[in-house]
Amino acid sequence: MIVSDRSRIATKRRELVAIIGPTGAGKSELALDVARELDAEIVNCDALQVYCGLDIGTAKVLPSGQRGIRHHLVNLIPPDEEYSAADYIGRAAQVIDDIVERGKLPLVVGGTGLYLRALLRGLFDGPGRSPEVRERLGGIVARRGTASLHRLLKRWDPVSAERIHPNDRVRLERALEVRIQTGRPMSALMSDRVSPIAEFQVILVGLEPDKSVLARRIDRRVTRMFDEGFASEVRALRNHYGENIPAFKAIGYRETLRYLSGELDLRRAQELITIATSQYAKRQMTWFRGEEGVEWFRGSGDDPLVLESVLGYLHRHGQSARRKNQETLHAETAS
Repeated sequence: MIVSDRSRIATKRRELVAIIGPTGAGKSELALDVARELDAEIVNCDALQVYCGLDIGTAKVLPSGQRGIRHHLVNLIPPDEEYSAADYIGRAAQVIDDIVERGKLPLVVGGTGLYLRALLRGLFDGPGRSPEVRERLGGIVARRGTASLHRLLKRWDPVSAERIHPNDRVRLERALEVRIQTGRPMSALMSDRVSPIAEFQVILVGLEPDKSVLARRIDRRVTRMFDEGFASEVRALRNHYGENIPAFKAIGYRETLRYLSGELDLRRAQELITIATSQYAKRQMTWFRGEEGVEWFRGSGDDPLVLESVLGYLHRHGQSARRKNQETLHAETAS
C-alpha cells in the first residue's frame, strides 16, 4: 500500500497508480517525482513510445533522464511493425505482476486512452472485419443514409445504440458487423470482458492544465522538438524503413515527412504539428473524462504544488486503505 515513508507496498495488496492527462501536461515529469517518493517503477502507456527510434517526437524519457527509475514497455519493437491494444495489455499485465512481486509500486503513465481502458476493463473477443458485411451496410447507407444504421442497431443492440451517435458511421458499422457475425449484441460481448489486472486496486490521477497554459506548453514543445533534431530523427527513420510504416501515421512524423519532401516549409510544418497536437489533447481529455474514479489536479506535472497535492492525495488514500484492511482483519478474527 502507499505510505509516506517510502516503504515498499505489501505484495498481498495488489495496487497500482496511473497518471493520465493530455499530451504536454507534464505526466512524465510528475511520474519521475512520484516514483522516487513511492519507490515505484514506471510502466509506459503511450502507443508510440513502444517503438524504437521514436524518441524526440514522442517526448520519450531517455535513460539519461530516468534518474535511475526503471521504465518498462519502451523501445519494444521496430517502427515498421504493428502494435495493438491486445499486444500492450498482454505485456503490461506481466510487467505489473513482476513489479509487485519485487515489492514495488507499478506506476502506469501515458496518454493513450485506449491502452489504459483495455488494461482496466479488458478487450472483448469480437470477430474480425468482414468486407461482405461492410459492403452490405455501405449499400444501406447509400440508399437510406447513416441514420438508418442507427435505427437498425437500436432494434438489435439498444445498449450500443444509446452510446453511439446516429452520425458515427464507423462505430455503427462495427456494432452491426459484430451483431451480424456473432448473433450477439456487441454490448453483451463487451460486458463479458475481463481486465488482466482485475484484482488490483487502481488509483487514477489526472492532470488538467489550464487550456491557455497547455496551448503554450504544446507550442514550446514543438519548437523544442525541432531544436533537438526532430527532423533528423524522422529523416533517419525514413531512410532506413521507408515512408509507409505504422509509426509515420502519428502526429508530428507525418507533417515532418512533408517538410523533408519540400511540400512544407519548416514554419508551416511546425504550425500544423501544433494545431494537430492541440486537437489531439482535446480528444484525450474527452476520453479521459469518460473514465470513472479519476482524481483531477489542476496544473502541470512539473509544478511543485501539483506534486505536493498529488503525493498528499496518494498518502491519504494509502492511510484510508490501511484502516479498511485493519477493520476487515479485526472483523474476521472476531468472528
